[in-house]
Formats: sequence, C-alpha cells, structure tokens
Amino acid sequence: MSKGQHVVPSIRGGWSVRATGAARASKTFSTQEAAIAHGKALAQKEGAELYIHRADGTIRSRNSYGADPFPPKG
Repeated sequence: MSKGQHVVPSIRGGWSVRATGAARASKTFSTQEAAIAHGKALAQKEGAELYIHRADGTIRSRNSYGADPFPPKG
C-alpha cells in the first residue's frame, strides 16, 4: 500500500487528516482549508501523496510530494 495523507470529511463535522490505511484521523479541523494545510505539511515531510476528498467522499484532487513514479515527459 502506498503511503499518503487523506483530507476527508469528519463524521463529527469538519474535516480530518488521516494516513492511508489508518482507522483513525490524526487531526480534525473546522475547515477543509486548514485540514489541507496540515495534510500538505505531513505529505511533504513524509515524501508522500496528498489526497483531497469532497464532502461526498470522492477524490477532488491529488498531489505528489515524493518521488513521482510517472514524471512528465519533456
């Protein structure tokens, strides 16, 4: 399983940051923007992926902060 951080809607309201495969969130925030900032910092520190989810749980965007297995050509 690849390592990464996910910004997901929290069951209790707000937004949570959770590591890939983790059952519990590492931290919960009142806004998605705050959760994204925390998740980005963790992903950069770990050289991992950051997955940002929508309120319905689908992935809105994804950013890689590690060694990209498919770098762009050119």
